[in-house]
Amino acid sequence: MSRPPFPPFTAETAAQKARMAEDAWNTRDPHRVAQAYTVDSVWRNRAEFLQGRDAIEAFLTRKWARELDYRLIKEVWAWRENRIAVRFAYEWRDDSGSWFRSYGNENWEFDEEGLMRRRIASINDLPITEADRKYHWPLGRRPDDHPSLSELGL
Repeated sequence: MSRPPFPPFTAETAAQKARMAEDAWNTRDPHRVAQAYTVDSVWRNRAEFLQGRDAIEAFLTRKWARELDYRLIKEVWAWRENRIAVRFAYEWRDDSGSWFRSYGNENWEFDEEGLMRRRIASINDLPITEADRKYHWPLGRRPDDHPSLSELGL
């Protein structure tokens, strides 16, 4: 199984990889998202440590059961060889209707087939009001003409 583009990354292919990840995560389909990672992929997500696709899929299933109306934007921060650093922000609400914007950074390492073998994520949640929301596109892929994180001042 392979997932182009492959390392070593350029500015263009790193941005393509980040957008592909954003698009997949915005589907909120744990199985689809997990396929972008190696079978033995290692994750740190906040204070949780995971290994393997099955653990990733289970984690994402729990995540999206709690984080409702999830919408995400990712932006490349830096890249080199087989590594990409991205920053991201996503908006979601809990089952009581409280809204949040979660900000974070991810460090990604890819194998030669373009699958992510390591993901290290640091994330902080900011409670926001519904009026403070900036992501209003229909659930699913962010429209191409929607502002980026930088354009939104995030």
